[in-house]
Amino acid sequence: MSVLLIILIVLAVLVLVLGVGGYVAMTRRTQSREGKLLEQLSQAERELAKAHAADKGWDPATVEAAARAVAQQRFGEDVASLQLVQVIDMPGTDADQAVFRVQTADGEHAITLGRSGGVWGPAA
Repeated sequence: MSVLLIILIVLAVLVLVLGVGGYVAMTRRTQSREGKLLEQLSQAERELAKAHAADKGWDPATVEAAARAVAQQRFGEDVASLQLVQVIDMPGTDADQAVFRVQTADGEHAITLGRSGGVWGPAA
């Protein structure tokens, strides 16, 4: 084996190791940023839903109290958190809906509330 061939093999292995190392580093960095980005998007979605609800004349405290009551009835007393994630504002007031994300000991659930006669309850 010539010295030139040995140098070429060592260079090829070095390039391969650096390429694989770079790929692994880029994958880890992308995954760590992805989680943070998804959390930021989720927070923005919640804030937008709250703003939309407030803009349409909904009383956030009333809607959240109704959602908490429905969640406790459906999932028991272990409701850890409640987040408004979507507002569905149809023409008229009786077609309005609010979607909440409920965190319980069993996991994450979604509930949809509807408004009938100005009173919020489980969507029909």
